[in-house]
Amino acid sequence: MQSELNPFPKLFLVRHGATDWSDSRQHTGLTDIALNAKGELSAMRLKDRLALERFENVFTSPLVRAKRTCELAGLSDNAEVRRELVEWDYGSYEGLTTAEIQKLQPDWNLFLHGAPNGESPDQVASRADLFLLMVRAHQCNIVAFSSGHMIRMVVARWLNLPPEAGQYFLSSTASLSVLGYEHGLGEPTILLLNEAQKSA
Repeated sequence: MQSELNPFPKLFLVRHGATDWSDSRQHTGLTDIALNAKGELSAMRLKDRLALERFENVFTSPLVRAKRTCELAGLSDNAEVRRELVEWDYGSYEGLTTAEIQKLQPDWNLFLHGAPNGESPDQVASRADLFLLMVRAHQCNIVAFSSGHMIRMVVARWLNLPPEAGQYFLSSTASLSVLGYEHGLGEPTILLLNEAQKSA
């Protein structure tokens, strides 16, 4: 992204391609579900987009949907698995849609309430903070493959916002977001948010 205009290191965040559960809007936390055919195609289309960039480090969630997206995007050879990037543990709400959850808990909001028998917003924020501590120590361009709610939490914590702020940032399947700095390393900002891959 215009390195001559913005010389600071950047963090590229890639959400995995579509799965059957993401298409049906089911919460997919630790269930290790594979990409579907649409997800495979969209992950392959990421390859050309990411080839425009140069990355010193590649990180991926251990879940197969993120690792496969990394592979199809052409970046798996030197990828390092990071447990911090795994999706939110939805506990008792795993596999349910938001509408189904709100029948059990009206006005439920993941970023406010977390999930029973799963993770709280503070726990997920702590994982995001650990990952970002490592990212900032590297001071180079990095790409990370993860899942939607984890990416939204990473964006919020990059901006030093509270965990509940993650609800305001979207992350579509096979999308790209880029975090960086404006005038210096003390001014974190969003350079690109939720650039989604278009269907052929």
